[in-house]
Amino acid sequence: MTVLLRPGVRIGVDVGSARVGVAASDPSGTFAHPVETLARDVSGQSDLEAIGALVAEREAVEVIVGLPRLLSGHEGEAARIARAYAMELANRVDPVPVRLVDERLTTVVAHKRLRDSGVPGRGQRSVVDQAAAVLILQSALDAEASAGRPAGEIVSLGKPRKARRR
Repeated sequence: MTVLLRPGVRIGVDVGSARVGVAASDPSGTFAHPVETLARDVSGQSDLEAIGALVAEREAVEVIVGLPRLLSGHEGEAARIARAYAMELANRVDPVPVRLVDERLTTVVAHKRLRDSGVPGRGQRSVVDQAAAVLILQSALDAEASAGRPAGEIVSLGKPRKARRR
């Protein structure tokens, strides 16, 4: 039996070059479900604005961003882009924490699950990013429930710490 340590809505994000998939958990932080697919807006950042609004609207306690590592475990260009996106998002939703969680193969698994459920190849494009965001978020929720601590790594805003008084 797993014990939930931190209840509250989490938002899951799958960052792609053209689209951003978004998922959310239930208020207990147990189950992830799809929310929407946003067009990636590098110059105007409307996608980041929409996620920020969703975090505020749902009173999310945390945001989980997928970190697409290579199969070797190293980080390539996609991981660099995801880290930069997570940093921008963390600045936008502060003080809500943003965490990066390994998401190797989630898009491949999402495509397979959609295909297995009868969604044709053309129909997958609009929902595969949401499905990947669900997989990212659900794996983070499950990992926290089994390990007793949050999954992934926290995105640090690099704010200077105040000196402690002694």
